Amino acid sequence: MESQESQDAPDGPGVDRAFICASFNQDTTSLSVGTKTGYQLFSVTAVDKLDCIHEGECPDVYIVERLFSSSLVVVVSLSMPRRMNVYHFKKGTEICNYSYSNNILSVRLNRQRLVVCLEESVYIHNIKDMKLLKTLLNTPINPTGLCALSVNHSNSYLAYPGSATIGEITVYDANNLSTLTLIQAHDSPLAALTFNASGTKLASASEKGTVIRVFSVPEGQRLFEFRRGMKRYVSISSLSFSADAQFLCASSNTETVHIFKLEQHSPSQDEESPTWSAYVGKMFTAASTYLPTQVSDMMHQDRAFATVRLNMFGLKNICALATIQKLPRLLVASSDGCLYIYNVDPQDGGECVLVQKHRLFDTSEEQVEQKEEEKPEDVAQQQASQSYAATVALPSTPPSSTTLMGYSEDGGAQKGEVFPEHEFAEGPVCLDDENEFPPFGNQSN
Repeated sequence: MESQESQDAPDGPGVDRAFICASFNQDTTSLSVGTKTGYQLFSVTAVDKLDCIHEGECPDVYIVERLFSSSLVVVVSLSMPRRMNVYHFKKGTEICNYSYSNNILSVRLNRQRLVVCLEESVYIHNIKDMKLLKTLLNTPINPTGLCALSVNHSNSYLAYPGSATIGEITVYDANNLSTLTLIQAHDSPLAALTFNASGTKLASASEKGTVIRVFSVPEGQRLFEFRRGMKRYVSISSLSFSADAQFLCASSNTETVHIFKLEQHSPSQDEESPTWSAYVGKMFTAASTYLPTQVSDMMHQDRAFATVRLNMFGLKNICALATIQKLPRLLVASSDGCLYIYNVDPQDGGECVLVQKHRLFDTSEEQVEQKEEEKPEDVAQQQASQSYAATVALPSTPPSSTTLMGYSEDGGAQKGEVFPEHEFAEGPVCLDDENEFPPFGNQSN
């Protein structure tokens, strides 16, 4: 679930907006935001307050991904778009960095795998030691880096475009490193992909943005089809399942966010309610067998169960469904620099109610002027520090003596110059401050 502005240059479109990119973590408990001056991690576990967990300095961050509630965060900057930096932000240390043959377009991670997507290749790392396991070369041209990785580490399914001209999806097993299936999802090229939490369902949308489809994984069978609209083509910016996979939300460059309900309509329900609408529905169903396929498909598509009307149009945004304080909520992070929280009625749907609006950060000109007035010697000192670790490392962190360089055997990803010895090389990376299921084992430093 990621929103991204122009990646061409710092002075490209969208620089006057509050952030360059935003993404929710795998269980929608935090929001990561990249800006022109760095990145911030926010907790989204309460409605009334928005706590900033961490703030890092790095110019023009256009990718920032956090692994669940751990201290592992992946950052990519426009200043070095071919290099991925992996940090332990609570310790202020750099775990490792990798450089690639071209610009990094997206990064996805779960507790087993870290996936880096370039325009014509995909790199799969073992997240426990950051070793490069597999490179998928000569993949179809993917200019936006569209891909999805199931957060369920027991299957680690990866989905990415199987074609640059039609909406074909390649589903890849990132654990066993083998292709599972190809899904013919849409006639037009893909625009959005997402898995449900268990990795058993995959939702997709095409560049037209009118129809959203849900498939079973790994079989590739079509389960649901939802019509977002008919009047105009739109650009779908995000798709997200609820934790129980009963609902699917979709946001776009329009003012409307749609929530669809994944429910099967059984014949017994129609028989028990012999209403006029049910009668008409049966007539349409019978008639659809004699109509062209495109018309028949349209008659079987479900409409939105619930909607949100945003007070904006054309701004990039991402949406997610979460349970916050025991109630279902819709979260919308917009490039206007705000996080909107809505109540969702799981029974009746309808128009969702805005309950809270949080401004993510102060974008006043005073902060910009204050940074411009920094002493020249301070600026020079910051420029001299080449790595994030050097600027924010704790005083107790010993200097690293391990240096690993060169290209990996599989695919040509270049390892970074510095790997902290106590967190890499000898064993799995250890994040010892997490109480959840440990992403890197139970070891402690």
